[in-house]
Amino acid sequence: MPFTVAEIARQLQGEVVGDGSIVLKGFAPADRAQTGDLTFAENENYFARGEQSAASAIIAPASFSSSKKTLIRVADARIAFARVLPLFFPEPTYAPGIHPSAAVAPSARVDPSAHIGPQCVIGENATIGARSVLQGLNFVGTGCQIGEDANLFPNVTLYAHTELGQRVRIHSGTVIGSDGFGYVHDGGSHRKVPQIGNVIIRDDVEIGANVTVDRGALGPTVIGKGTKIDNLVQIAHNVNVGEHCLIVAQAGVAGSTKLGNYVILGGQVGIAGHIKIGNKVSIAAQSGVMHSIKDGEKWFGSPAQPDRQTKRQFIAIQHLPDLLKRVADLERKLGLKPDASPPADPV
Repeated sequence: MPFTVAEIARQLQGEVVGDGSIVLKGFAPADRAQTGDLTFAENENYFARGEQSAASAIIAPASFSSSKKTLIRVADARIAFARVLPLFFPEPTYAPGIHPSAAVAPSARVDPSAHIGPQCVIGENATIGARSVLQGLNFVGTGCQIGEDANLFPNVTLYAHTELGQRVRIHSGTVIGSDGFGYVHDGGSHRKVPQIGNVIIRDDVEIGANVTVDRGALGPTVIGKGTKIDNLVQIAHNVNVGEHCLIVAQAGVAGSTKLGNYVILGGQVGIAGHIKIGNKVSIAAQSGVMHSIKDGEKWFGSPAQPDRQTKRQFIAIQHLPDLLKRVADLERKLGLKPDASPPADPV
């Protein structure tokens, strides 16, 4: 759908500098933009590319100006970018109704406005809210509750009694509510501890592809409102993730750990069980966290430590070869013969 520059500016609460009547038919990066396209620039480098491109207009920070292009100046170009894309690339719509190949239990309650796609399975006493979408090949177990405007991409599995809030999005291959990894050593074998809890996912959560969120052993595993989870993440049983957290790909959180609000876990972060991560904590990629962390701290490394401490240690390690050479030179000057043999291990 085409929009004028002025219409886009109103949507973004931005300022038009140039011809507001230009019609925009699409959105593209500068190196692919054609006449009639809108592009965006969040820094000088991107802006220079935008000015040299065929784009008809540029979304840019409020401090930018151009003699070549019409601008839509905004407070934050990246936020504007996120807001404008849905105008040119709206989400697909799904007609209400249940596909003939779907298997819906007689006691399940499916809102008439919901879309149930091909080969979905909906168990006894499950509830599907208004305008929610099961795209296809979804399994919704006994007693699950799905709120309004949820969207389950193909091949999502919800084990029994999983609860999803409003506007939850779950991408393909994700499994919610599988058994937690709970065993006790009993007579030379590992006896399984029954996992009788469930998973509760609050409003406005988005979960990427091939994520696993385990049900609680007792009580729920909880994902807080507004949290976003990337692909290939593991959340163990009875974990409690706070609101508006960001958990990046291949991170893993062990059982019964609690994350505060606005926590950021970088890629491949591992967090031990039964610890507490405070509000607004940031943990850098590939860190291994073994201890609780207070509010607002930044940690890094494996084992993880406050990031400044870890960085000092890395800098020290980089100087170690020079230090060893200096020590060897001093030993030669003093006529000392260094002991090259390593110390014996204590018995």
